[in-house]
Parts: sequence; C-alpha cells; structure tokens
Amino acid sequence: MTGWTILCDFDGTISVEDVIDSLLDRFGRPGWETLEQDWRAGRIGSRECMTGQVGLLDMTQDELDKHLSSLWIDHAFPAFVAKTRELSTPLRVVSDGLDYAIHKILGRYGLDDLPLAANHLAPATPPRQWQLTSPFQADGCRSGTCKCAVAAQAAKTGTKTLLIGDGASDFCAADRVDFVFAKHRLIEHCRAAGIPYVPITGFEDALELLPRLLDGSLLAEHTPGEPALAVTIP
Repeated sequence: MTGWTILCDFDGTISVEDVIDSLLDRFGRPGWETLEQDWRAGRIGSRECMTGQVGLLDMTQDELDKHLSSLWIDHAFPAFVAKTRELSTPLRVVSDGLDYAIHKILGRYGLDDLPLAANHLAPATPPRQWQLTSPFQADGCRSGTCKCAVAAQAAKTGTKTLLIGDGASDFCAADRVDFVFAKHRLIEHCRAAGIPYVPITGFEDALELLPRLLDGSLLAEHTPGEPALAVTIP
C-alpha cells in the first residue's frame, strides 16, 4: 500500500464523452431536455433528473449495447490502472452515471473488474423502457451517487484520498479529499475554493504525476498555507 486511495469519475473523465447525454441524444423521448434545464437551474437534484431521463429512454437491449460499443475511454487510462496496480494503490470508479454502461465500456478494455459505485440501470416494463435506482445515494444528498459518502468511506481506511474528476458531480467531494487531479469545470471550482489540485488534460498527465503524488512532493507543493522554504542569504 502507498498510503493513497484513488476515486475516479467516469463520464468525461475516463470516458471521452458523457454516456448519458449520448444516450438521451440518440434514444431520449421528448421531455428529457426540460429535466436537464431544471437540474442545471438547481430546481431538482441529479438523482431526480436522471431517474426521469432514464424513464424517457426508448431503446432495446441490443440498441443499447450497440451504442455503448461506439463509446471510448481515454487512451491512457488502461496504463494508469496498470500503474496503480503495480504500486498497490487502490482505485475505485465513482460515478453519478450508469453501472451497466460503465461495465460494458470498461469490459472492452479488460477493466470491468474495477470497484464501482454508480447508479443501477435495469430494464423496465413495457419493453424498450428502462429504470434507474441509486444504491449509493445518501440522506440529505440529491445526487444519485453520493461521492462525499464514498470519499468519507475511503478516508476510514486511514489512507489519503485522490479524486480525479471533471464536473459538477465532483464539486462536493473535491472538498473532502486530500488532493484532486482536475479537468474542465472542476479546475475552476478547485481554484475558487482553494482546494489543492493540479489541472490535467487526461490520463497521460495523471500517469506522469502519480509518482510525485505518492512520494508526497505534489501535495507539499500545492497545499495552501504551507510555509515557504527558508532561503539562506550568504
């Protein structure tokens, strides 16, 4: 063990595009856009939004699987996973997305054995309809997967926690971990909130930064309030 646990978002972080958005664009019946607007305006939480949106999907199992086979992940993610395993650093995928989709996509890369916390997608009645449940929700949290609760659980192991993420579903958890590798909107959130982070464009960057995270130098460089190194003037 290296003293760190890694929690990694899926949609837009591991995956190249947002899986749910791509499914709604392809198979969503009218009404999903209104739910999206209500969520973005803060009128509803992501769990309520996604439960409603999944209920509006109109697709067969075969259509779902064919669509998922066209979605890709960051090309360097398999190498990143291999390095974490080589260094005995636990990695868990933590997503407000769909467990079935994540398993199918990662399975093409031989990575469907990664520990996963996500919403559960299941067929509904009648045919072509689907339903969402949220086994990782938490009281008082409007997200389908409460990433804060997962981060708190990781902290109980006695290790430091790294979050790798990109967007709004990662904002709350970012304040409850020890360090963040941030993409996209999460960069500005960490900067504004004073959260120790480094910006990354993808897992090539994460792979390069990992050794410095594990040896402590990265955290020391980016923790606010750390005293500056003393300089002796001759």
